[in-house]
Amino acid sequence: MNSNTRLQMILADTRINTVLPAIAQLNLPNWWLAGGAVRNTVWSSIFGNDCGLGIKDFDIAFFDIEGNRSQELAAKATLTEQFPDDEFDVKNQASFARWRLGSRPYTSTEDGITHWLHTATAVGVRLNAQGQWQFFTPYGLDDLFGGIIRPTPTHTHNLDAHNKASGFLQKCPYLRLA
Repeated sequence: MNSNTRLQMILADTRINTVLPAIAQLNLPNWWLAGGAVRNTVWSSIFGNDCGLGIKDFDIAFFDIEGNRSQELAAKATLTEQFPDDEFDVKNQASFARWRLGSRPYTSTEDGITHWLHTATAVGVRLNAQGQWQFFTPYGLDDLFGGIIRPTPTHTHNLDAHNKASGFLQKCPYLRLA
């Protein structure tokens, strides 16, 4: 079985499979569900109940060079209405440099995700127009499946990446630093 199939099998019986179709209905340009929801769902599946990392929120990244904050807020409101017990963080990667001072502008959603803090966090899933799963895995899935916390090349010496890694280790002792 290839890595994408394994990832889909893990996520198919989780909250992610319930939320993905609703995200797809938003028709956000070039969207991906990525980040902690995907990572923590996989780690909880692999390491079990002793891994105390759950879904804090659903990170939805998209790219619209003409977009504005109201687009993000409207998408979040729609999802929150459908899933009132869940949190959603909807961010236009085209405006990243405006809300994260000192950062360069991203050229696509994939460019943004590739520069997230850790390789196991830089994993995106979505449904295409036919409802088929698609995957964006710029660093592959070995770190995700192996419980390895590795900073992406951009964040090798980033204190935030180190601090987040420490928090992951406290909640899930089966993880390893790279």
